[in-house]
Amino acid sequence: MRDVWPQLARHRFPAVRRDRIDCLQLNLGYLCNLSCLHCHVNAGPHRKELMDRATMQLALDVAEARAITRFDLTGGSPEMNPHFRWLVSTARARGIAVIDRLNPTIAEVDGYLWVPEFLAEQGVEVVASLPCHSQANVDSQRGDGVFESSIRVLRRLNELGYGRPGSGLTLNLVYNPGGAFLPPPQALLEADYKRLLAANFGIVFNSLYALANMPVKRFGSQLLSKGQFEPYMDLLKAAHRDDNLASVMCRSLISVDWRGFLYDCDFNQMLDMPLGGEDSARHLSSLLTVDPPPQVAVNGHCYGCTAGQGSSCGGAFVEPAIAAA
Repeated sequence: MRDVWPQLARHRFPAVRRDRIDCLQLNLGYLCNLSCLHCHVNAGPHRKELMDRATMQLALDVAEARAITRFDLTGGSPEMNPHFRWLVSTARARGIAVIDRLNPTIAEVDGYLWVPEFLAEQGVEVVASLPCHSQANVDSQRGDGVFESSIRVLRRLNELGYGRPGSGLTLNLVYNPGGAFLPPPQALLEADYKRLLAANFGIVFNSLYALANMPVKRFGSQLLSKGQFEPYMDLLKAAHRDDNLASVMCRSLISVDWRGFLYDCDFNQMLDMPLGGEDSARHLSSLLTVDPPPQVAVNGHCYGCTAGQGSSCGGAFVEPAIAAA
């Protein structure tokens, strides 16, 4: 895989300062049943990195000490971590809201058929990846059969109450572009998803998150190989909006890698950029006694969060009419 760091380092980004910490985003490991083209963590079925239970316990201790109200669980496929159910049930018992960034196909893999029912039982918010409402586009990004498997699992989630009014079970979907371009306006795309998924498959959901592809790891390496890296960076920078800086996720979230080291976001984690741009990575245990640095480490890839309508783990920041202005 080609190293994108030299290219990213040539693009300066505005300073960002932390506002608060209300969420720990825990990367439970890089193990996944898929190897998606746009994956910014280079996850796959042969990865061995997995967070251990002691680190999860430490995250629970930090949440209690700092009154952190949310865990955002990601990977890989976070459910493939053998301690996933223990972490979720313990966090929920302590009143911590849990978000699971779900690759729906995992629920059709032997050994993981329990996933939908467990998530519903625990009241976990599901953010499910479905990078397009078109089977051809999804399978081209993620592999043959992924779309049909995802549809079957989304139906199972609907049967359990996910995405349905009054159930208290939130189901959000995630769109990723299929190449080196920005997502279309989120509200318009969400309307298309809701109409087509309901009409064709009977699927309902709460919201759609339209996320830009980050020029790091697998996707960044592909851009370099195709000679598209600098044109994509030019696109992101030309679409940058200073207004989006107030909403970037790194102002209220800290990312924790599978070993327990801290980063300002999952993308910085993949680039090995320590929290606050310090010389070495802090460990999660430091948050029990020491405040995180006020500054956020930034680099050229950060334009992926501030281009156009904005993009974060919670989707776009602004309405399409504003983004297009």
